[in-house]
Amino acid sequence: MTTTTDDTTTIDDTVDATVDTATAPVTPTASGTPAPHDRAHDDGADTDVLEDTGHAEARSVLAALASGARPPRPSALSASVTHGWRALLRIKHVPEQLFDVTMFPIMMLLMFTYLFGGALADSPSDYLQFFLPGILVSTIAMITMYTGIGLNVDAERGVFDRFRTLPTWRPAAIVGALLGDAVRYTIASVVIVGLGFAIGFRPDEGILGVLAGVAVLLAFAFSFSWVWTMLGLVLRTEKSVMSVSMMVIFPLTFASNIYVDPETMPGWLQAFVKVNPITLVVEAVRGLMQGGASAADLGWVALACGLLVGIFAPLTMRMYKNKT
Repeated sequence: MTTTTDDTTTIDDTVDATVDTATAPVTPTASGTPAPHDRAHDDGADTDVLEDTGHAEARSVLAALASGARPPRPSALSASVTHGWRALLRIKHVPEQLFDVTMFPIMMLLMFTYLFGGALADSPSDYLQFFLPGILVSTIAMITMYTGIGLNVDAERGVFDRFRTLPTWRPAAIVGALLGDAVRYTIASVVIVGLGFAIGFRPDEGILGVLAGVAVLLAFAFSFSWVWTMLGLVLRTEKSVMSVSMMVIFPLTFASNIYVDPETMPGWLQAFVKVNPITLVVEAVRGLMQGGASAADLGWVALACGLLVGIFAPLTMRMYKNKT
Protein backbone atom coordinates (compact mmCIF):
# COMPACT_ATOMS: atom_id res chain seq x y z
CA MET A 1 0.00 0.00 0.00
CA THR A 2 1.60 3.30 -1.14
CA THR A 3 1.86 6.13 1.38
CA THR A 4 0.69 9.53 0.04
CA THR A 5 2.44 12.87 0.51
CA ASP A 6 -0.10 13.94 3.13
CA ASP A 7 0.44 10.70 5.03
CA THR A 8 4.20 11.22 4.94
CA THR A 9 3.85 14.78 6.20
CA THR A 10 1.62 13.63 9.03
CA ILE A 11 4.10 10.94 10.04
CA ASP A 12 7.01 13.42 9.98
CA ASP A 13 5.05 15.91 12.07
CA THR A 14 4.14 13.19 14.58
CA VAL A 15 7.74 12.01 14.76
CA ASP A 16 9.04 15.54 15.33
CA ALA A 17 6.51 16.16 18.07
CA THR A 18 7.25 12.83 19.73
CA VAL A 19 11.02 13.22 19.67
CA ASP A 20 10.88 16.89 20.70
CA THR A 21 8.76 15.91 23.70
CA ALA A 22 11.10 13.05 24.61
CA THR A 23 14.23 15.21 24.36
CA ALA A 24 12.83 18.42 25.87
CA PRO A 25 14.75 19.78 28.90
CA VAL A 26 13.21 19.24 32.30
CA THR A 27 13.07 21.95 34.97
CA PRO A 28 15.62 21.46 37.74
CA THR A 29 14.40 19.95 40.96
CA ALA A 30 13.65 21.96 44.10
CA SER A 31 17.16 21.36 45.36
CA GLY A 32 18.57 22.96 42.24
CA THR A 33 20.02 19.71 40.92
CA PRO A 34 19.07 19.06 37.32
CA ALA A 35 17.35 15.78 36.49
CA PRO A 36 19.56 13.03 35.03
CA HIS A 37 18.43 13.55 31.46
CA ASP A 38 18.93 17.33 31.85
CA ARG A 39 22.58 16.67 32.51
CA ALA A 40 22.68 14.45 29.45
CA HIS A 41 21.44 17.34 27.30
CA ASP A 42 24.48 19.36 28.30
CA ASP A 43 26.42 17.24 25.86
CA GLY A 44 25.45 18.40 22.37
CA ALA A 45 26.77 15.29 20.62
CA ASP A 46 24.66 13.00 22.79
CA THR A 47 21.59 15.12 22.04
CA ASP A 48 22.12 14.87 18.29
CA VAL A 49 22.54 11.10 18.45
CA LEU A 50 19.42 10.76 20.61
CA GLU A 51 17.34 12.86 18.24
CA ASP A 52 18.57 11.04 15.12
CA THR A 53 17.92 7.63 16.70
CA GLY A 54 14.51 8.71 17.95
CA HIS A 55 13.48 10.05 14.54
CA ALA A 56 14.62 6.92 12.73
CA GLU A 57 12.89 4.49 15.10
CA ALA A 58 9.69 6.51 15.31
CA ARG A 59 9.48 6.92 11.50
CA SER A 60 9.99 3.16 11.07
CA VAL A 61 7.20 2.29 13.50
CA LEU A 62 4.74 4.90 12.26
CA ALA A 63 5.41 4.07 8.61
CA ALA A 64 4.67 0.42 9.28
CA LEU A 65 1.43 1.37 11.01
CA ALA A 66 0.41 3.79 8.26
CA SER A 67 1.04 1.21 5.52
CA GLY A 68 -1.67 -1.03 6.95
CA ALA A 69 0.37 -4.13 6.08
CA ARG A 70 0.21 -6.89 8.71
CA PRO A 71 2.99 -9.43 9.20
CA PRO A 72 2.22 -12.87 7.76
CA ARG A 73 0.64 -15.43 10.08
CA PRO A 74 3.32 -17.89 11.28
CA SER A 75 2.98 -21.45 10.09
CA ALA A 76 2.15 -24.30 12.45
CA LEU A 77 5.72 -25.57 12.25
CA SER A 78 7.24 -22.13 12.90
CA ALA A 79 4.99 -21.51 15.90
CA SER A 80 5.70 -24.97 17.35
CA VAL A 81 9.45 -24.59 16.95
CA THR A 82 9.30 -21.17 18.64
CA HIS A 83 7.50 -22.64 21.65
CA GLY A 84 9.96 -25.51 21.65
CA TRP A 85 12.83 -23.03 21.81
CA ARG A 86 11.09 -21.36 24.74
CA ALA A 87 11.06 -24.71 26.54
CA LEU A 88 14.79 -25.11 25.95
CA LEU A 89 15.51 -21.61 27.26
CA ARG A 90 14.23 -22.78 30.63
CA ILE A 91 17.22 -25.09 30.82
CA LYS A 92 19.53 -22.16 30.08
CA HIS A 93 18.11 -20.15 32.99
CA VAL A 94 17.58 -23.14 35.32
CA PRO A 95 20.28 -25.70 34.42
CA GLU A 96 19.26 -27.83 37.42
CA GLN A 97 16.47 -29.13 35.17
CA LEU A 98 19.08 -31.30 33.47
CA PHE A 99 19.55 -33.34 36.65
CA ASP A 100 16.74 -35.73 35.74
CA VAL A 101 18.26 -36.43 32.30
CA THR A 102 21.89 -36.76 33.44
CA MET A 103 22.44 -37.85 37.03
CA PHE A 104 19.25 -39.90 37.37
CA PRO A 105 20.02 -42.17 34.38
CA ILE A 106 23.61 -42.64 35.57
CA MET A 107 22.51 -43.66 39.06
CA MET A 108 19.89 -46.08 37.76
CA LEU A 109 22.24 -47.76 35.30
CA LEU A 110 25.14 -48.18 37.73
CA MET A 111 22.99 -49.20 40.69
CA PHE A 112 21.07 -51.97 38.95
CA THR A 113 24.04 -53.23 36.96
CA TYR A 114 26.46 -53.61 39.86
CA LEU A 115 24.06 -54.20 42.77
CA PHE A 116 21.71 -56.67 41.15
CA GLY A 117 23.48 -57.76 37.96
CA GLY A 118 25.37 -60.60 39.62
CA ALA A 119 22.19 -61.96 41.22
CA LEU A 120 20.00 -61.66 38.15
CA ALA A 121 22.53 -62.96 35.61
CA ASP A 122 25.87 -64.75 35.48
CA SER A 123 27.75 -61.47 35.88
CA PRO A 124 27.13 -57.69 35.82
CA SER A 125 28.54 -57.59 32.30
CA ASP A 126 26.08 -60.20 31.04
CA TYR A 127 23.20 -58.47 32.78
CA LEU A 128 24.20 -55.14 31.23
CA GLN A 129 23.62 -56.51 27.72
CA PHE A 130 20.03 -57.37 28.69
CA PHE A 131 19.39 -54.47 31.02
CA LEU A 132 20.59 -51.36 29.18
CA PRO A 133 17.82 -51.20 26.53
CA GLY A 134 15.27 -51.68 29.31
CA ILE A 135 16.63 -49.02 31.65
CA LEU A 136 16.85 -46.68 28.66
CA VAL A 137 13.11 -47.06 28.09
CA SER A 138 12.36 -46.84 31.81
CA THR A 139 14.32 -43.62 32.30
CA ILE A 140 12.79 -41.85 29.30
CA ALA A 141 9.29 -42.97 30.31
CA MET A 142 9.78 -41.57 33.80
CA ILE A 143 11.00 -38.14 32.71
CA THR A 144 8.10 -37.69 30.27
CA MET A 145 5.95 -36.69 33.24
CA TYR A 146 7.85 -33.39 33.52
CA THR A 147 6.06 -32.24 30.38
CA GLY A 148 2.77 -32.26 32.26
CA ILE A 149 4.33 -30.58 35.27
CA GLY A 150 5.69 -27.74 33.16
CA LEU A 151 2.35 -27.21 31.43
CA ASN A 152 0.57 -27.18 34.78
CA VAL A 153 2.88 -24.44 36.03
CA ASP A 154 2.29 -22.37 32.88
CA ALA A 155 -1.46 -22.79 33.17
CA GLU A 156 -1.54 -21.76 36.83
CA ARG A 157 0.58 -18.68 36.12
CA GLY A 158 -1.72 -17.54 33.32
CA VAL A 159 0.87 -18.00 30.57
CA PHE A 160 -1.56 -20.00 28.44
CA ASP A 161 -4.08 -17.15 28.60
CA ARG A 162 -1.58 -14.98 26.75
CA PHE A 163 -0.71 -17.72 24.29
CA ARG A 164 -4.34 -18.20 23.35
CA THR A 165 -4.65 -14.54 22.36
CA LEU A 166 -1.87 -14.87 19.77
CA PRO A 167 -2.80 -15.32 16.09
CA THR A 168 -0.94 -18.63 15.85
CA TRP A 169 -1.81 -22.28 15.48
CA ARG A 170 -3.67 -23.17 18.67
CA PRO A 171 -1.83 -26.45 19.53
CA ALA A 172 1.59 -24.83 18.97
CA ALA A 173 2.15 -24.12 22.69
CA ILE A 174 1.68 -27.76 23.63
CA VAL A 175 3.34 -29.32 20.60
CA GLY A 176 6.29 -26.98 21.05
CA ALA A 177 6.66 -28.03 24.69
CA LEU A 178 6.70 -31.66 23.59
CA LEU A 179 9.33 -30.93 20.94
CA GLY A 180 11.48 -29.14 23.49
CA ASP A 181 11.23 -32.10 25.84
CA ALA A 182 12.25 -34.41 22.99
CA VAL A 183 15.66 -32.73 23.18
CA ARG A 184 15.84 -33.64 26.87
CA TYR A 185 14.95 -37.24 26.04
CA THR A 186 17.74 -37.29 23.47
CA ILE A 187 20.25 -36.01 26.03
CA ALA A 188 19.21 -38.72 28.49
CA SER A 189 19.55 -41.38 25.78
CA VAL A 190 23.04 -40.19 24.89
CA VAL A 191 24.05 -40.25 28.56
CA ILE A 192 22.78 -43.80 29.14
CA VAL A 193 24.13 -45.30 25.93
CA GLY A 194 27.47 -43.50 26.31
CA LEU A 195 27.91 -44.72 29.86
CA GLY A 196 26.81 -48.19 28.79
CA PHE A 197 29.53 -48.35 26.16
CA ALA A 198 32.04 -47.14 28.73
CA ILE A 199 31.26 -49.97 31.18
CA GLY A 200 30.98 -52.78 28.65
CA PHE A 201 27.73 -52.64 26.67
CA ARG A 202 28.27 -54.19 23.24
CA PRO A 203 25.11 -54.34 21.09
CA ASP A 204 25.09 -57.05 18.43
CA GLU A 205 23.62 -54.66 15.84
CA GLY A 206 26.22 -51.96 16.44
CA ILE A 207 25.70 -48.23 16.39
CA LEU A 208 23.00 -48.38 13.71
CA GLY A 209 20.92 -50.68 15.88
CA VAL A 210 21.35 -48.30 18.81
CA LEU A 211 20.26 -45.30 16.73
CA ALA A 212 17.22 -47.18 15.45
CA GLY A 213 16.27 -48.20 18.99
CA VAL A 214 16.60 -44.64 20.29
CA ALA A 215 14.50 -43.32 17.39
CA VAL A 216 11.68 -45.77 18.21
CA LEU A 217 11.91 -44.79 21.88
CA LEU A 218 11.73 -41.06 21.13
CA ALA A 219 8.62 -41.59 19.00
CA PHE A 220 6.99 -43.47 21.86
CA ALA A 221 8.06 -40.84 24.42
CA PHE A 222 6.46 -38.08 22.33
CA SER A 223 3.22 -40.07 22.21
CA PHE A 224 3.36 -41.03 25.89
CA SER A 225 3.85 -37.39 26.89
CA TRP A 226 0.33 -36.55 25.74
CA VAL A 227 -0.97 -38.45 28.76
CA TRP A 228 0.83 -36.09 31.13
CA THR A 229 -0.14 -32.97 29.19
CA MET A 230 -3.76 -33.91 29.79
CA LEU A 231 -3.11 -34.48 33.49
CA GLY A 232 -1.23 -31.19 33.66
CA LEU A 233 -4.35 -29.37 32.51
CA VAL A 234 -6.78 -31.38 34.64
CA LEU A 235 -5.00 -31.38 38.01
CA ARG A 236 -4.65 -28.21 40.03
CA THR A 237 -1.05 -28.32 41.27
CA GLU A 238 2.27 -29.56 39.98
CA LYS A 239 2.65 -31.80 43.04
CA SER A 240 -0.59 -33.58 42.22
CA VAL A 241 0.58 -34.05 38.63
CA MET A 242 3.82 -35.61 39.84
CA SER A 243 2.04 -37.86 42.35
CA VAL A 244 -0.48 -39.21 39.86
CA SER A 245 2.21 -39.63 37.20
CA MET A 246 4.39 -41.69 39.52
CA MET A 247 1.41 -43.86 40.46
CA VAL A 248 0.97 -44.69 36.77
CA ILE A 249 4.60 -44.96 35.68
CA PHE A 250 5.95 -47.15 38.47
CA PRO A 251 3.57 -50.10 37.88
CA LEU A 252 4.09 -49.84 34.12
CA THR A 253 7.89 -49.87 34.36
CA PHE A 254 8.34 -52.47 37.11
CA ALA A 255 5.62 -54.84 35.84
CA SER A 256 7.43 -55.24 32.53
CA ASN A 257 10.39 -56.97 30.92
CA ILE A 258 12.82 -54.22 31.84
CA TYR A 259 14.54 -55.81 34.83
CA VAL A 260 13.89 -59.55 34.49
CA ASP A 261 12.50 -62.05 32.03
CA PRO A 262 8.71 -62.22 32.44
CA GLU A 263 8.93 -66.03 32.36
CA THR A 264 9.93 -65.91 36.03
CA MET A 265 6.72 -64.08 37.00
CA PRO A 266 3.38 -65.58 38.09
CA GLY A 267 0.95 -66.36 35.29
CA TRP A 268 -1.54 -63.64 36.19
CA LEU A 269 1.24 -61.03 36.17
CA GLN A 270 2.61 -62.29 32.85
CA ALA A 271 -0.78 -61.64 31.29
CA PHE A 272 -0.51 -57.95 32.22
CA VAL A 273 3.15 -57.70 31.25
CA LYS A 274 2.46 -58.98 27.74
CA VAL A 275 0.00 -56.16 27.00
CA ASN A 276 1.93 -53.47 28.87
CA PRO A 277 2.96 -50.77 26.33
CA ILE A 278 6.30 -50.38 28.10
CA THR A 279 6.97 -54.08 27.51
CA LEU A 280 6.20 -53.66 23.81
CA VAL A 281 8.63 -50.75 23.49
CA VAL A 282 11.38 -52.55 25.41
CA GLU A 283 10.96 -55.61 23.21
CA ALA A 284 11.33 -53.51 20.08
CA VAL A 285 14.28 -51.45 21.34
CA ARG A 286 16.08 -54.52 22.69
CA GLY A 287 15.52 -56.35 19.43
CA LEU A 288 16.85 -53.45 17.36
CA MET A 289 19.99 -53.21 19.48
CA GLN A 290 20.71 -56.89 20.08
CA GLY A 291 19.07 -58.39 17.02
CA GLY A 292 15.81 -60.23 16.58
CA ALA A 293 13.40 -57.33 16.17
CA SER A 294 10.45 -58.27 14.02
CA ALA A 295 7.94 -56.29 12.03
CA ALA A 296 5.31 -57.31 14.57
CA ASP A 297 7.33 -55.75 17.41
CA LEU A 298 7.57 -52.45 15.57
CA GLY A 299 3.93 -52.67 14.53
CA TRP A 300 2.76 -53.03 18.13
CA VAL A 301 4.80 -49.98 19.12
CA ALA A 302 3.33 -47.99 16.24
CA LEU A 303 -0.15 -49.04 17.30
CA ALA A 304 0.52 -48.01 20.90
CA CYS A 305 1.82 -44.61 19.75
CA GLY A 306 -1.19 -44.10 17.51
CA LEU A 307 -3.64 -44.93 20.29
CA LEU A 308 -1.91 -42.64 22.79
CA VAL A 309 -1.90 -39.68 20.42
CA GLY A 310 -5.36 -40.44 19.01
CA ILE A 311 -6.95 -40.58 22.46
CA PHE A 312 -5.05 -38.09 24.58
CA ALA A 313 -4.12 -35.39 22.05
CA PRO A 314 -7.77 -34.42 21.27
CA LEU A 315 -8.65 -34.56 24.96
CA THR A 316 -5.68 -32.35 25.80
CA MET A 317 -6.55 -29.77 23.14
CA ARG A 318 -10.17 -29.68 24.24
CA MET A 319 -9.12 -29.01 27.83
CA TYR A 320 -6.55 -26.46 26.69
CA LYS A 321 -9.22 -24.61 24.72
CA ASN A 322 -11.62 -24.55 27.67
CA LYS A 323 -9.01 -23.94 30.38
CA THR A 324 -9.86 -20.89 32.48
